[in-house]
Amino acid sequence: MTRHYSALSLFKEGLNGQKGWQKAWRSPTLKPRYDIVIIGGGGHGLAAAYYLAKHHNIRDIAVIEKGWLGGGNTGRNTTVIRSNYFFPESAALYGMSLGMYEKLGRELNYNIMLSQRGLLSLAHSEAEMEMAARTVNAMQINGADAELFDREAVRKVLPIYNYADDARYPVFGGVWQGRAGTARHDAVAWGYARAADRLGVDIIQTCEVLDFVIEGGRCRGVRTARGEVRADRIGMAVAGHSSCLAQKAGFRLPITSYALQACVSEPVKPVLDTVVLSPGAGTYASQSDKGELVIGGGLDRVPSYGQRGNLPVLEHVISGLLEMFPSFRQLRLMRQWAGIVDVTPDSSPIIGESPLPNLFLDCGWGTGGFKAIPAGGFLLAHLLATGKHHDVSRPFDLDRFVRGRLIDEAAGSGIAH
Repeated sequence: MTRHYSALSLFKEGLNGQKGWQKAWRSPTLKPRYDIVIIGGGGHGLAAAYYLAKHHNIRDIAVIEKGWLGGGNTGRNTTVIRSNYFFPESAALYGMSLGMYEKLGRELNYNIMLSQRGLLSLAHSEAEMEMAARTVNAMQINGADAELFDREAVRKVLPIYNYADDARYPVFGGVWQGRAGTARHDAVAWGYARAADRLGVDIIQTCEVLDFVIEGGRCRGVRTARGEVRADRIGMAVAGHSSCLAQKAGFRLPITSYALQACVSEPVKPVLDTVVLSPGAGTYASQSDKGELVIGGGLDRVPSYGQRGNLPVLEHVISGLLEMFPSFRQLRLMRQWAGIVDVTPDSSPIIGESPLPNLFLDCGWGTGGFKAIPAGGFLLAHLLATGKHHDVSRPFDLDRFVRGRLIDEAAGSGIAH
């Protein structure tokens, strides 16, 4: 039963040190055996546990997290949700996720602060406008919402842009997706964690997986900092550290890990009510509900596990932003961070059973992991419960690299990863 608090009771509880509030999820003791163990307590791992319990009635589950819940890439991104991909397989995957996001707050009974403010991907030349038209055509054929904007349509949505005749990044038009937007990253993780916990899932934090239990050529469990845990099936959703754990399991993944950094400005009054992306400038931005400008760009192309990024990439991102929005030059940066993203050769995820039987993968999302949380978790849950692919996940199996059936979204939709 959900408790409802008045404004006065919330205020009193805050003054009282929140001693009267129940914990959002338990801190259980790790058991020696579960039906299913999921490695990774980020969005994908928590979502998979929830959907296993909710839709497959499998509740003897442990989610094992090395750090704290949502402390990896789930809490280190720019919270953008979109489905503006080129290939039908990607459109089905990210379209599923966007549709699930639209219902997620009600399903979890938790405010994920979804804001469908739209996303505008700018075109700065006639050649880029031709590519924008191609992208819109592909998206519409695949059933995704998309509109081709001309310069005047962009001006209506983005009045504070630099439209000067000598602008470094002149606007010719762009691709508009009205259903795109943002959600609160912490709230997504917390909502899934709370819902999974209430269905009986054990969420184990600060518990590192050190190795895998392999018997008869199959994965039978994991060895953790708190002891050995056995399970019928194991799922792995650890983003940038996927290749590290794969090595412990005895196989290699076609993944390279890079730092993807972002930053936020000091809060200001509302000035930017959409998400704006400039592939040409290598910069994108939105404004949070607190008023901060959330700013991101492309990958730092030096393989790294550092959660910092570096100054040259940050300078490039900020310079692009200031060329597009000169009025932002007076703002101060408040925070900067980086996530570790796992990039595959075709910039599409890997979903399916690993070369080690009983171990299932949800990885290779690159910069698309947050927007794919509901679908990624749902599809991993389906794999763990049935041992078989869902129709949406089948094209993203690891065997596509053997069959040559790549889904090259870097080339197709011009993603900056």
